[in-house]
Amino acid sequence: MSHFQLLPAGWKKAVMVGLLTVCGTFGAFAQKTGGTGSTGSTGGTTTPTIPTRPSTTTGTTNPTTSTTPSIMDYQRPIYLSGRVMLDDGTAPPEPVVMLLVCNGQPRPQGYSDMKGRFSISLGQNQSMFTDASIGNPNDAFGTGTSQKSSSPGGVRNGMSERELMGCEFKADLPGFRSDVVQLSGRRILDSPELGTLVLHRLANVQGFVFSATTGMAPKDAKKAYEKGMDLAKKKKYSEAEAQLQKAVEVYPKYAAAWFELGNSLMAQKKNEDAQKAYEESVKSDGKFLKPHIQLMQLALSSRDWQLISDRSDTVLKLDPYSYSQAWFINAAAKYNLKKMDEAEKSAREAVKLDPDHHNPRSAQLLGTILADKGDYPGALEQMKGYLSFAPNAPDVESVRKQVAELERVAGVKATAQGAPATPAQNK
Repeated sequence: MSHFQLLPAGWKKAVMVGLLTVCGTFGAFAQKTGGTGSTGSTGGTTTPTIPTRPSTTTGTTNPTTSTTPSIMDYQRPIYLSGRVMLDDGTAPPEPVVMLLVCNGQPRPQGYSDMKGRFSISLGQNQSMFTDASIGNPNDAFGTGTSQKSSSPGGVRNGMSERELMGCEFKADLPGFRSDVVQLSGRRILDSPELGTLVLHRLANVQGFVFSATTGMAPKDAKKAYEKGMDLAKKKKYSEAEAQLQKAVEVYPKYAAAWFELGNSLMAQKKNEDAQKAYEESVKSDGKFLKPHIQLMQLALSSRDWQLISDRSDTVLKLDPYSYSQAWFINAAAKYNLKKMDEAEKSAREAVKLDPDHHNPRSAQLLGTILADKGDYPGALEQMKGYLSFAPNAPDVESVRKQVAELERVAGVKATAQGAPATPAQNK
């Protein structure tokens, strides 16, 4: 017997409508963006804020106090350069996103090159093609399927020294932990050279966001692949498809080319052909994460919860640390399959790996699971958390009603067990 029988009949349905909506959003990542970019008022993500310049005066103005901005407040280009390498001493096989993180908010600033070198001008609002990105916040799963985005929160004319307070600079590659450079106290005239940032492989991560087969591709296959990538950047997907098809014909084990072929097919809405290309990519390199993620996203549109569960299980086995969205999808699948303990575990991981609450619905899903298991105080805590994380979500009023019902039911349960009800529960 479901504990939801203690709640109004429409309560569970209202919750699941919201969850299905957000699952649909994740399933459309091949065409849309997510992560730390803005998705409007859905409550799915938050937009990084631009640090505001502190006022030079507070309270009543003293006529003898100068209001001239400090030199720390002037915005100028701040240049950073250096090198990224893996902990085995080699350069990453693909360009890596370079992140400026201020007060916990990540802002992509550019990429390393194919040799691992980077030269960045902070806050220049650079446009970045995510086909070269790994872990780009505008591509929540790091698959490189979004075509172009601007750095969120970028400051057009540069940054000030004061804005660098509380900021750090690092590389971003799923499955790896980057060395971090603290920028607090940095001056505009300081040397831009940061040295080498090492990417340390995380324990228990089996998957990679780059394919080991790329280095074995013959010259002709690489040439066709690069032509296909250039055409995809220009959104000439049909021509890109032809070049990428040529690359995999020359080298059938070219996992990265199969993956990019799938992306070009997806852009042309050839979903069945895209799925076959992603499956070929997986066959060529089973530890290459990107095609697994795309196959999981394609499964979402089917509403086949067992398939979604299996696909997300594979992603999380390869990398259990980098993708809170995959844990969320896995939790929703397990919940619909009535595997409540597994659903709760996955939902808790989704919440844990999303400390900045870019996907507040993880808390809502966890609350739903806990309510179904009869843990009304726990469910109430998560639902209240959702309201605080997504105060402008379109379903905020219905969730408030759900919170009220949970308070009532928690009170009924507490009274039945002989425990004193709280004032809120007595209402």
